[in-house]
Formats: sequence, C-alpha cells, structure tokens
Amino acid sequence: MKGEIGGCDMVALGEGDPPIVVICELKLSFNLELVLQGVDRAGVCDEVWLAARLSTKGRGREADARYRNLCRRLGFGLLGVAASGDVHILLSPAAAAARRDPRRRSRLVDEHRRRRGDPVEGGGSRSPIMTAYRQQALSCAAVLRAGALRPRDIAPTVPDAPKILQRNVYGWFARTARGVYELTDAGRSALSRWPQPDPAGAEEDEQTLTPA
Repeated sequence: MKGEIGGCDMVALGEGDPPIVVICELKLSFNLELVLQGVDRAGVCDEVWLAARLSTKGRGREADARYRNLCRRLGFGLLGVAASGDVHILLSPAAAAARRDPRRRSRLVDEHRRRRGDPVEGGGSRSPIMTAYRQQALSCAAVLRAGALRPRDIAPTVPDAPKILQRNVYGWFARTARGVYELTDAGRSALSRWPQPDPAGAEEDEQTLTPA
C-alpha cells in the first residue's frame, strides 16, 4: 500500500500479472464528493474502497441506508475510521470494478512499482508529491553534492541521469560546461528538505521515468 499514486490517495497492488489493483480514497467525512472520486477511480482498478471518519453521534452519511445502497450498487467498499484510530469495515465491495481505461491503469501500476518505499501519506495535497521521478532527481542531486560531474559519471547510480539533468524539471541542476552539471541552490534546498542516503548505496532502477 502506497500513498498518493497517480492522484489516488492510497494504492495497493496484489500478486499476479497483471496485478490486482486496489484503490482507497480518503475524506474527513462521508459525502458525495468521496463517491464521485470512487467513480473516477473505478476505471483503473479492480477494487474501490472509500474511507472517512465515523460520526461521533452515529448520524453521519455512513448510517444513511441510501448512501450505503449507492455504494453497494457501484461495487464500492466502505471503511469507517473511529476517533481511536480503529478501522471498521462498513461495507465490502460487491463486485470488481469494470476496467475502462487500460492506459491510465498501466501508468498507475508503473508509478507504484517504480516509487521507492512509501514516502507520501495518502490524502494530503499541500506538499509536493514524492513521485518516482522526483526520487531519481534527488538521487542525482545527492551525487552532485560533492561537485560537478558528467551525466555518464552519475549513470551507474541513476541510469536515467542524462535525461533528468538535461530536462532539469525542478531547476536543481546547472550546466557549467559542455556535458558537465553542478547542483544549484534550489537543489541544495531540496536535499535539505528531503535528505538522501549515501549515493554509493543507492539501488539502480532500469525503468524509464516521466516527470511529476
């Protein structure tokens, strides 16, 4: 389970090829907007869950039979989060969601697989999302922290370094000479915000990346 993948609050991949894709959308309360998000996600996954806080008085939408029936007809599962943090299954998915957008589904699965760890909490929107591309750009910045280098010098650690440095999506790199790049102040600030491990220990990723 990873947070903020392809605009979805939480995404989990099951075993198999193709993998089973499960999406969970989060809100502070059960409302129509949460259902609409579920409808949008249904085209790219096999199972949709909607999660929100439980009403303290038990009078929220989660107790409304019409709301539950709507979710049941759509095939969505409902999860209620109590004030204690306990999660309760209010409604299990009735059937697998129809697949209607294979290209979007493929992008979602690809981003989930390429992202290292789970650096983003699902449901947040104020901070930049730590995509797989941003992680690789940070790895390049970590290598350049010691001084200017050529892309091919960074490629053993980050295979897509030449593309990342040339595109310079985040403004973290500056070309000092033909084929030589150094870290900018923005790049140093990024490393302060998202500290990186020793580049020598970074794992290689052969995947082709696309920016956030």
